[in-house]
Amino acid sequence: MADILQQIVATKRKELDSIRAHIQGNGFQTATPRPSLRQALLSSKTGIIAEFKRRSPSKGWIKEEGRADQIPLSYQQNGATAISILTDEQYFGGSDRFITEARASGVTLPILYKNFVIDEVQLYAAALCGASAVLLIAACLSKRQCKELMEKAHALGLEVLLEMHSEEELDYAELQPDLCGINNRNLGSFVTHVENSFRLAEQLPQDAVKVSESGISNSQTISLLRSVGFRGFLIGETFMKAPDPGLALKQFIDDI
Repeated sequence: MADILQQIVATKRKELDSIRAHIQGNGFQTATPRPSLRQALLSSKTGIIAEFKRRSPSKGWIKEEGRADQIPLSYQQNGATAISILTDEQYFGGSDRFITEARASGVTLPILYKNFVIDEVQLYAAALCGASAVLLIAACLSKRQCKELMEKAHALGLEVLLEMHSEEELDYAELQPDLCGINNRNLGSFVTHVENSFRLAEQLPQDAVKVSESGISNSQTISLLRSVGFRGFLIGETFMKAPDPGLALKQFIDDI
């Protein structure tokens, strides 16, 4: 882990007690079956996971006024295969509440709970607010921790998108997550290179459902990534920077 990621994980550890109190206060119950992110990507012609992301540590506010009861639904109406919602508050301006609001607005697509998950209590939080899947980041977790969190997620009815960034992390794919993600952004420096997905794709298991994350800004890149086996494409800033993120998504899909 490098500097920014270390800071974020340290903050997560401080937040765990308040998350536990929230879970206990709301009384957790096993949710009804959730829409599958894996199946949505396997059956989609575009595979776009449109992200609701208001802020980033490297760029500051992207869309501070962005509303979770409007933009995710607009993504759904304009052809997204699934939705990703940033729920980290301090660094990304997110909230678990945003997933609840998106569901209440009418979003029925799979929703990815995107945060820095280091403890099973965060999985309860993801299930409670209505997520379909959670992100687990290899750079934040030992292989054993990742395995334990994956098993707990599955017990709660959540799928797992396991994110890797380097050759050193590819052995995490042996855990057989529901989806294997390659992050094109270095979480220490936040420098982004889409070439990372092309470089690592052939080293993932052949039957893995592969997701390329970050730095995708044009439809040609989608076509090239599909040609090397990717089925999902997580795109946030490209849409969120636009005046109308849903319309930006529609135009992007039309180009594909």
